[in-house]
Amino acid sequence: QPAQWMLKERQRGEQHVVSAAVPALENAADQAHVVIGRQPGASDGVINVDTNFLYRAEDVVWIDGIFSLCRTAIARGYKLVVITNQSGIGRGIYSQDDFDQLTVWIHAQFAARNVPLDATYCCPFHPREGLGQYKREHEDRKPSPGMLLRAARDLNLDLAQSILVGDRCTDIGAANNAGLRQAFLIAGTEDSPCPGNYIAIDSLAEAESWLTEHPIAS
Repeated sequence: QPAQWMLKERQRGEQHVVSAAVPALENAADQAHVVIGRQPGASDGVINVDTNFLYRAEDVVWIDGIFSLCRTAIARGYKLVVITNQSGIGRGIYSQDDFDQLTVWIHAQFAARNVPLDATYCCPFHPREGLGQYKREHEDRKPSPGMLLRAARDLNLDLAQSILVGDRCTDIGAANNAGLRQAFLIAGTEDSPCPGNYIAIDSLAEAESWLTEHPIAS
């Protein structure tokens, strides 16, 4: 059971993982992302408007096109997974329980629109601003590929057939480091071009069109 699995992971001290029973949203410094994956496949895209360390459902504003993008991805055989840096937990701005409650709410909102998310993974650590146990580097913190690799193991995803949609250079780094098929960067959130391989887009509709035009290789 997902809830039992999550509790087991926490008892082992692995608080950086939130599984299928608990979905995700993100904060400003570490914007929230959707991973769209399948067997084979995965991808990642922005869910909500950046409002600076978001952790309350009443503050959520959906990014235009997120549900349509996810609906198209599911129709083409992808799974939907969220990967998110959540340094707000590590900084003490909000708690893991706050994040979990928001995640449950977000998953419910997606399910109500017939686009259920398959899992959410989060990393609460920060190498400089984290407090106590959270002040450290971690393999899950983007641009490291840890959360993508974990999703691939847990959900039997083929990362080479997967895509990611993000809004930060760290997202592109994670996608490239994990060997994803394609990464997309939404314009307007970085002051300069990101290193790595990606397609720059102005809206989620462009990523949705790409999915339609580039079916997963059989």
